[in-house]
Amino acid sequence: MTPTSRKSGITNRTRGFKSLAEALDYAAQGETGLNFYDGSGSLYHVMSYSTLRTEAITLAKKLKSLGLDRGARVGIVAETDPLFPRFFFGCQYAGLIPVSMPAGLQMGGGEAYVKQLQRMLESCGADIAVAPESHIGFLERATKNNKLKLIGTPESFDSLQPSPEILQPLSGDDAAYLQYTSGSTRFPRGVEMTQTAVLSNLTEIAEVGTKINNNDRLVSWLPFYHDMGLVGCFLVPVSTQISADYLSPRTFAMRPRLWLKVLSENKGTISSAPPFGYELCTTRVRLSDAQRYDLSNWRVACVGAERINPKPLKQFAKALQLSGFNPKAFQPCYGMAEVGLAVSFAPLNESFFADVVRKREMTDNSMAIPIENKSNDHDTLTFVDCGSVMPSYDLSIRDENEIELGDRQCGRIWVRGPSVMKGYYKDDDATREVMKEGDWLDTGDIGYKIGRRLFLTARAKDVIIINGRNIWPQDLEQLAEDLPGVRLGAISAFSVTRPTEEELAVLVVESRNAKPDLTDALASAVKAAFGINCFIELAPPRTLPRTSSGKLSRTRAKSDFLKRTNWDAKGMPQTDIPVRAQA
Repeated sequence: MTPTSRKSGITNRTRGFKSLAEALDYAAQGETGLNFYDGSGSLYHVMSYSTLRTEAITLAKKLKSLGLDRGARVGIVAETDPLFPRFFFGCQYAGLIPVSMPAGLQMGGGEAYVKQLQRMLESCGADIAVAPESHIGFLERATKNNKLKLIGTPESFDSLQPSPEILQPLSGDDAAYLQYTSGSTRFPRGVEMTQTAVLSNLTEIAEVGTKINNNDRLVSWLPFYHDMGLVGCFLVPVSTQISADYLSPRTFAMRPRLWLKVLSENKGTISSAPPFGYELCTTRVRLSDAQRYDLSNWRVACVGAERINPKPLKQFAKALQLSGFNPKAFQPCYGMAEVGLAVSFAPLNESFFADVVRKREMTDNSMAIPIENKSNDHDTLTFVDCGSVMPSYDLSIRDENEIELGDRQCGRIWVRGPSVMKGYYKDDDATREVMKEGDWLDTGDIGYKIGRRLFLTARAKDVIIINGRNIWPQDLEQLAEDLPGVRLGAISAFSVTRPTEEELAVLVVESRNAKPDLTDALASAVKAAFGINCFIELAPPRTLPRTSSGKLSRTRAKSDFLKRTNWDAKGMPQTDIPVRAQA
């Protein structure tokens, strides 16, 4: 089996489409498409854009036979396999709205996963839903009290008789899809994106952010139910007519070196990951591995997260130096589902810039004052430049009273542009929380700007406030990561309210070999760096919860912590995890 061509054979277009269906119509005239790799890294399915279009139109006619209203929602359990592209575009042609739903069990096991599906299907009012054979049991349990017109595997829908009606694809101001947010700070909301909005974002991602050309090839393990996977790694290739190669998130988690293998063998040029993806890969790569791979073609390695830690990126580049990986390929960026995907990109082919600022000024006054003398890390904080906001966007930093702030003043990040969402589907209250006068979107993130360049510091809901001082949870987490015996990405920092009504900082640290000296070292490091006391809990591996996109969820970590906590007579927590410490 041979993967689809690198060259489309047609003139590459990045703009001018009125709908996602029209973008696929054009891509189908070429030789490129989507390629799916199994758990051993072997190619098992090839889907050219021509084939995808044909299969999607055939499916659309069968979906029309169900008599659904235009704009009816279709739940799709978005496993990384050919099911998803076919049903996503089948909905586009049939005038139905696809809703991508998680295909993993990150939410805490089977029962929690079923409840997650149930709440998503109810919130979007789905009429039909589809899942691969591996997940149909979960979908059936999630819909047992919800009378959908049809649920099943793809075979259930393929057995339908086609409708003779003329297809009227979604376009213009019609919704393109519902994208559920990751749920890292609250139950996920269904972001409603119009065709026009997502196409605008796709154009700028291609032309301004990544500068896609007809020699590019994308490789991805990111899930289709996450905005970076759906928009950046599925819709971008379709709308730019480049080929894409896919591994499932589960395969990557178990065998992260397969990501490098596919990139090497297919001469991939574009691939993205949150920092934890680069971290995981680094822990599994040996010197002999690096020599086997050829990553010299990898020119865009996007990095997007709530806040980017430069340490794992430097470690990744060092580990893969012999593979030809160029550290200048790293491209920090910022975005969210509420704008499609992207707001800003750092410049291509440049070493990313990290702004080192005075810790005291940031924590006390929310001012990012640059510092020249970097000899004492305890006195500094480091923030990665997420680049300039794209040309169509306006950027504003606001204080708690919604007053605009100047450069290097830290506040809430507001953005405005043509790809901002229509709103949260059927949730007017949540929409009003974030959509402000003048078409501004309050992102819920905290950061500062230098001109049009954006520096992300934290989520607003995650900021730890002790004695009136703002402490970013990432800084506590990164401090812990610098100590021996602590793994990258295995720490969660948050604050809890004690019975005395005082706020207490908490660090939950996963550790296989928990020793008292580790808790003492952590307590001392936090006290020296931030001047606060911190409750430190050492926990077994896999204790910390993650969102559907794989990020650690501080909100759920805090909730889980409180569930297992009793308070002693002095108002200090006592948890039921065997190893714990108070500092």
